[in-house]
This record gives sequence, structure tokens and C-alpha cells, in this order.
Amino acid sequence: MPATDRASAGQDALRHGDGGGGSRTPPPTRRGMLSVAAAAGIGLLAGCGEESAGSSSGAGPQGSGKTKHSPSATPSKSSPSPTPKPRPELPRGGRELSRYRLVGYCGLPGAAALGRLGMGDLDDQVRQIEKTARAYAADREPQPVLELLATVANSSAGPDGTYRSRTSPDTIRRFHDAAKRHRALLLLNIQPGRASVLGEVKALREWLVHPDVGIALDPEWEMGPGEVPGNTYGHTSGKELTDVARYLSGIIEEHDLPQKPLVFHQVAVSVVSDQSALRPQPGVVVIKSADGIGSPGMKRDTWRQLVRNQPEGVRTGFKLFYEEDTEGSRLMTPEEVLALRPRPDYVMFE
Repeated sequence: MPATDRASAGQDALRHGDGGGGSRTPPPTRRGMLSVAAAAGIGLLAGCGEESAGSSSGAGPQGSGKTKHSPSATPSKSSPSPTPKPRPELPRGGRELSRYRLVGYCGLPGAAALGRLGMGDLDDQVRQIEKTARAYAADREPQPVLELLATVANSSAGPDGTYRSRTSPDTIRRFHDAAKRHRALLLLNIQPGRASVLGEVKALREWLVHPDVGIALDPEWEMGPGEVPGNTYGHTSGKELTDVARYLSGIIEEHDLPQKPLVFHQVAVSVVSDQSALRPQPGVVVIKSADGIGSPGMKRDTWRQLVRNQPEGVRTGFKLFYEEDTEGSRLMTPEEVLALRPRPDYVMFE
């Protein structure tokens, strides 16, 4: 959305204490951005198939039919046991995310207004993420992240009335290939419109079976009946986030995958209701990413509001905006971001 409009909305929310009630000023329209996204080559998926989990037995051809052996026959030597297949790991090793500080850009190719990943050469962008990540690593190892908008909210209903479009599998594949080349994580961001959040996650299953792919939810763009993206803030609940985490946990268990991140971006307290109902699931690292805009002081105020009464087991993330945060102010430094408590596990740039 336009930088001045988004910053104004963030300032208004802070002035009013971000109480989460109906009196909140709704977010400015994002119709310009949404139309840009539609022009960026986002197509509706005909359907996402699930990858086969089948494996080869490795057995040789059947014998000649002999079923008995002479007692005097010399026993054959046992063939050596096959080398166990290594367990899947995170892109830079290990199976637990606590080893890393996640640092990434978000966006969609061809839509620069939606974030840095929509600009320039993809490999150049990942190399820039790598450089940025080192500045935020501190006591951890840096882990670059590509946060690709896989489901994008639209200002029009579309043929199925869901107010969302899905990014094409070819685009997702291109970003996944780039993530593999650079040993990065790929987060698939979902702005569901009126579509089912869990349904959108399930549609991405063919990617989620990989050890380097996670989910980011943007409930600001999750609409209820009669609501239109860009006219009001969307909303989710602790129960819905738990349902998504449980689904991801099932994939992790089925494929013996390392931990997966489940990020949810929160622009206002009102965006997540009944937060106490959020229950982290085995193998899923839930990260609440503070999505406030403005000066360093304003962003710290937003941070304090959002991390208050944080559910046990939920980690934190922090979002920085190259344009909106610098309207009349400046971008927070790595030292200032790392001074936040609890220290963010994920730092994302838009």
C-alpha cells in the first residue's frame, strides 16, 4: 500500500491504544497494490497434488524358485546392511531452528510494491539477504529467508468469490530452486481474503513436504463474510492458528522433517482473537511477527503491545519497512532490533 497511507494508519492505531475494537480506523485501501499483484502473473491453481511418499524396496529379482537348502550346504555370507538414509535437515544443517536467526525479504516477482523480492534479479536479492542476515545474527547463525506471497488478497471477488489469487506453481518452483541454491528457507505467505486459511495451506502441501519450506500467515487480509480486503482489518484466532500448526505437525511427522516455522504477522492486537487458545504443536515453531510501522519509538510501542501476554512457546519476529518506516524518520538499526525483548527469532524486511 502507499507508504504515507500505511504509516498514517499505524500512527492512528498507536494514538488510540490499538484496543482492537470496532472503533479502530480501518487500514487504507490496498487496491493499487492488489491490482499490481494481479498484473504480476498470479494465476489460479487448477489444484495442487500431493507428492508420493513411495519408496523403492531395493530388492533384487526373485530367486529361481528353490525353497530348500541342503543341510550340508555352506551358509552364504550375509550381505552388508544398507547405509541408513540421512534424516532431512534444515538448509544449513541440523533439525532445530533455535540454532538460527531468520532474516528475510518478502514479496512477489513483478510487484515491487509488495516487497523487496519483487525487485531485480532473484539471486542478487538472496545474496543481499545473506549480507543483511549476518548483521542480525548476533549469538546465532544467520539463516536467509525468502517469504514469497503464495496467496494474495484481491479487492475484487474473482470467479470463486474468495477475494484471493494463488501464485502459479512455476513461480513457487523458481523461488524454491533459488532457496536451494543459496541454502535459504522458503516461507509461503498466505493472504487468504475470504478463502479458508487451512484450505490454502493444504493447497501448498506439495511444497510443504520439503524440509526447507514453511508457512507465513497474514491475517490482516483474512476476511469474514461481507468484508473486502483493503476496507477493514482482517482477523484470525488462536484456534485457527492451532489448526494450521497441527496440520504442519502431521506433515513433519509423516516425512520425518526438521522443525518448520509457522509465522503469523500481526499489525494490531485486534487481528488475533483468543490468543490464549494457541497451542504450539510438535515440530512447529510458531513465530508472532510484529507488523507495526513508524519511527523507532512507535515501533517499540507497537512491539510492547503485541508481545504482552505472549502465549507460552510462541517466539517473536519483527518487521521492518524500507519505505514506510523512513517516512519522516529512519529505519531501526540491527542493534536496536536485537535490543528488543524477547529478542526476535525472525527479522523480515518489506
